[in-house]
Amino acid sequence: MLTHAIDTKASPAARPLGLLRENAIDALFQSALSGADGITGAHCIHERWMRGDMSANIDRALEQLWRQAADSIPDWLPMRHIQWLPLAYEVSARFRANAGRSNIYLVLLDYSDRGAEPYGVYVGMSHYAPAVRFDQHKAGIRAAGSVLKRGLEVLTGPTLHLQNIGRAQATRIEEQLAQTLRDEGLFVRGGH
Repeated sequence: MLTHAIDTKASPAARPLGLLRENAIDALFQSALSGADGITGAHCIHERWMRGDMSANIDRALEQLWRQAADSIPDWLPMRHIQWLPLAYEVSARFRANAGRSNIYLVLLDYSDRGAEPYGVYVGMSHYAPAVRFDQHKAGIRAAGSVLKRGLEVLTGPTLHLQNIGRAQATRIEEQLAQTLRDEGLFVRGGH
């Protein structure tokens, strides 16, 4: 049996499977499915995603993992394929901050009715946890219209390192992250 210990707290940005060959990742993924191990399965999918695997393969793997291990999938794994997710990780990694009480978060926006790229991203800052703030947006509480109308899910992974940071830094990072993502060609809302 193939074994590869993954720290359950490992950030997806750390890419703990980055040195494995594709066949080893595939075998590890099959083992994760049979063992209902959502964390290992999520890291396998994430690594394939970061390597540019085809969207059909990612979507199929996501479906399999949700079917076999829904209860143990970490919240940083998106529920659908997003072409530009590796770019979001790369851009977000450029920012660092000191400890505090503010959080930077990204929300996937549905723009499938508006052209070729079906997704946009909202960049926000809050002292609430990203999932809580997303729920507030969707409930109409201090909601950004784009998130209220088009918000699909929080993209937790790229900004895990930007949680519990200082407010002044969070304000600056929110604005700069939004602008940098725009400069990279993404459709961005928020970032005020």
